[in-house]
Amino acid sequence: MNDTVNGGAPPGWPGIPPRWTSSAKTGIGTALSGRSPLWFTLSHGIVNELYYPRIDRACIRDMGLIVTDDHGYRSEEKRDAAHHIAYLSSGVPAYHLANRCNVGRYQIDKEIVTDPLRPVLLQRTSFTALTAAREDYHLFVVLAPHLANHGEGNTGWLGEYKGVQMLFAERAGSALALACSVPWRNRSVGYVGVSDSWKDIVAHGAMSWSYPRAENGNIALAAEIGFPEDTGDFTLAVAFGADAAEAGHRALAALEDGFDAACTAYVERWAAWQGALTPLTAAEPVTGLDMPRTSAMVLRTHEALSFSGGLIASLSIPWGFNKGDDDLGGYHLVWPRDLVEAAGGLLAIGALAEARRVLSYLEATQDEDGHWTQNMWLDGVPYWNGIQLDETALPILLVDLAFREGALTPVQRARFWPMVRRAAAYLVCHGPVSPQDRWEEDAGYSPFTIGAEIAALLVAADLADAEREPDVATYLRDTADNWNAAIDRWMYATDTDWTTRFSIDGYYVRVAPVSDESHTSRFAESVSVHNVDADHASCAAWDLVSPDALALVRFGLRGGNDPRIANTVHLIDTFLRTETPVGPAWHRYNGDGYGEHADGTPFDGTGIGRAWPLLTGERGHYELAAGRAPEARSLLDTLAAFANEGGMIPEQVWDAPDIAERELFFGRAAGSAMPLVWAHAEYLKLWRSLRDGRVFDLPPQPVQRYLQEHTGSPYAVWRFNHRIRAIAAGNTLRIETLAPATVHWSSDEWTTAQDAGTRDLRLGIHIVDLPTESLPVGATIVFTHFWPDVDHWEGTDFSVEVVAARAASRTGS
Repeated sequence: MNDTVNGGAPPGWPGIPPRWTSSAKTGIGTALSGRSPLWFTLSHGIVNELYYPRIDRACIRDMGLIVTDDHGYRSEEKRDAAHHIAYLSSGVPAYHLANRCNVGRYQIDKEIVTDPLRPVLLQRTSFTALTAAREDYHLFVVLAPHLANHGEGNTGWLGEYKGVQMLFAERAGSALALACSVPWRNRSVGYVGVSDSWKDIVAHGAMSWSYPRAENGNIALAAEIGFPEDTGDFTLAVAFGADAAEAGHRALAALEDGFDAACTAYVERWAAWQGALTPLTAAEPVTGLDMPRTSAMVLRTHEALSFSGGLIASLSIPWGFNKGDDDLGGYHLVWPRDLVEAAGGLLAIGALAEARRVLSYLEATQDEDGHWTQNMWLDGVPYWNGIQLDETALPILLVDLAFREGALTPVQRARFWPMVRRAAAYLVCHGPVSPQDRWEEDAGYSPFTIGAEIAALLVAADLADAEREPDVATYLRDTADNWNAAIDRWMYATDTDWTTRFSIDGYYVRVAPVSDESHTSRFAESVSVHNVDADHASCAAWDLVSPDALALVRFGLRGGNDPRIANTVHLIDTFLRTETPVGPAWHRYNGDGYGEHADGTPFDGTGIGRAWPLLTGERGHYELAAGRAPEARSLLDTLAAFANEGGMIPEQVWDAPDIAERELFFGRAAGSAMPLVWAHAEYLKLWRSLRDGRVFDLPPQPVQRYLQEHTGSPYAVWRFNHRIRAIAAGNTLRIETLAPATVHWSSDEWTTAQDAGTRDLRLGIHIVDLPTESLPVGATIVFTHFWPDVDHWEGTDFSVEVVAARAASRTGS
């Protein structure tokens, strides 16, 4: 690979600190081909990040065009043009981009696909001069390599492959080649912010600098494109490989095969996949797009190739233009929660094979102890190490949903019983309290997490019965019943300022503390509020509310018209609802800090939480469950209307007056992730729910057990991570431990005592039921533990008081 341009080393090593780019994607795409592990994103009329060879490894920041003339005119298409995007075929991520100069000097049209035969992005481009002649303009391409998720440490140079001039870059075992179907007029590589050609072109209108190589820094590749004599058309190829020769070969081969051949094969494969799904007639013409097919495409595009069934959360980096190499993950990581939500969306449209692949991926990435890590790279290596028990519960529910939808036969379902068993064991050993809620913040009792846990235990019990483990099934149902019976004690606040102010008897809080050591109401205790300044970093539990409470309906634990839910919805709408020009959206909770600052500057660890479109979809499911289908359909329309011109639904929308200079407009995408896979999955599930006239992913087990049969619990459960202080008269005290134990206990202040040994349920839990049913109100049960495996007494006495049923509902952890 020989240099073809003479010149010294570019100044300014290593360049300015690298940054990613806007998360406001208008398009994403990949070829449905195992030979093309390449994903692309589009924003502001240009190609942004490319991902290779895995969907969790970004390789460039962006690639765009600059137009100049010899009389001082400078125009960068991403900043100085109006952008329009259209699909080459419905539901197929092949795009036509039209960028029209803001002062009417030119139009650039592009068609963009990836080559199904090899990892090459192809951009067929047409430059049209709207004033003056085409030859009066100069056209330049600038590409910023960020190989292997890093803007630092890239090396670029000018070279050729088989006599064809190209630009190359490499880092950490990955290389790219930039080639063109027409000759380059000039080329250069330099350090960003100092010697890169963007600065040169903007300053001089031409490439006056020509550097052949830039080592180990934040670099940019640039070249001037030589127009053909008869047309302004050309094709750019960005190819990847393990080294420069492999990338160069792929670039040249793709150009020789031509754009048309690649585009035809690309579109055909996607059209065949869409054609095999459930018929996806758009529910209503909210946008000019077929939103069900677009959402299906978004989900499918986010699946990895080398890690089948692994779907990342988003092909974007929230506030990427403000993020550098210290934020390697962005949202191109796997969150088990988002993954299960995506699989539910796939099941909703009949993508059964894809849902099975997700289950296989979950099976392979489950930790030995039964849980899934908070988020991870595609290979299962954790990125963050938090524990969120909904992420352990949701895969269990997915197995059942896949079975009900026909994606799994009984034999295939049985394959996943070991995975389900380990997950259920983790839940009963560590639940019901989760170290983090579903928003990855607070420990405590959270309605969404508790609801998911209870439903998952009932599903796991059904599988245990099918696998002939009746003792396990019985215990899982007992535990689910016990936790369900405690929901109001744990999370339903009464006698607060809000109940008086809004004339309601109570409401479900966002998260409740684990215990109330002060013996005052647990709801008066403080819980942490994240992503805010220190002065607002805590709040009384009774002053926080969240749409998470609607999960109690979604998981079948409360009816849609339950007055406790209706009370909570009143507060949700009072404090969290935002009316946008296209319809309502909701915040995650009052006081949320995950969003831009008031002046629109990016979230930087603190901010103001913005409204989330996916919560509009969740509200639609609640309205359907409550029998209000027209309202649910209106919310589906609203969710679709939050999508941008390319059909991408954002994580958050801006909920304040417009700040045009920051591209923040009321009711449109804020600076967080776009598209968010979870939001598109919620759209598809609501679309399916409305088609069927019922909530698509509502698990039937809790509906039957709690809404129809009204099953209660005869047990009060004491464990070291959940030490209750009271038991209702007539109930049985169940002691649970994580190791074999003998419980030494008394109900008459140690005048007499009894010993009861635990039994092993083969779930990591050992239980013993004390015969406390006949003890009167006022009696106190005192007990301690002997650990036979280590021949050791606990050395501490614990006590539980027998109280009237009403008092028990207000007391205990």
